Amino acid sequence: MRIGEAAAAADMTTKALRFYEQQGLLPSVHRCPNGYRDYPPETVARLEFIRRSKVAGLTLAEIREILQVRDAGQAPCTHVAAQLAQQLTRLDQQIAELTALRASVADYHQIAAQGDPAQCDAEQICSYL
Repeated sequence: MRIGEAAAAADMTTKALRFYEQQGLLPSVHRCPNGYRDYPPETVARLEFIRRSKVAGLTLAEIREILQVRDAGQAPCTHVAAQLAQQLTRLDQQIAELTALRASVADYHQIAAQGDPAQCDAEQICSYL
């Protein structure tokens, strides 16, 4: 199938397909005599896997590693479980950092909302921050 057909089947753009090919996430594809890419049907499943992996927050490098395990003929289940465990740890850390940031911003906002601009110290850019 041509690139446009593969992109439409995977609900992606042709630009994304070319990018994934350049990044080594898709194997080199056969080219027709006219130079068009001719993707095999299994490309769609691979692209859908890439999309699901990105939704889960995996990096392209992590996705590439999983695909390499599969391409070597092995089931990547253990590797995927480890990647997802690392992703959960990263997400928990980001959530903790965002929770702390939100608390700080809420404190600043409360002070600013109760402030009086007439009392502003001209020597400071803004006394609320």
